Amino acid sequence: MSQRRKQIEAMLADDPGDTFLRYSLAMEQRSEGLNDEAISGFTGLTQESPPYVPAFFMAAQLLVDLDRVDEARTFLRDGIEEARRQNDSHAAGEMSEYLAMLGRAGE
Repeated sequence: MSQRRKQIEAMLADDPGDTFLRYSLAMEQRSEGLNDEAISGFTGLTQESPPYVPAFFMAAQLLVDLDRVDEARTFLRDGIEEARRQNDSHAAGEMSEYLAMLGRAGE
């Protein structure tokens, strides 16, 4: 376990609802190869109210890395819809481009 992850987990112990810390933990888990934990963390953030838009994109990228392209597409479509709902046209555009880039990969 990285020192960075230990620090994030310690801060989360004090503030378990902190969205950015939870996102940071999932990113750290991803970098450590803890893919299931990272996907779980990103998924939880997409189910918040309001959903945390960057988590959709990160989950999708990780799923593509794991050759789980269909699941990635679902995260991207849901993320695009949520980004538009939150008036985040930049994030919606990035996810739309990534979705288009995937094309028919994995089918």
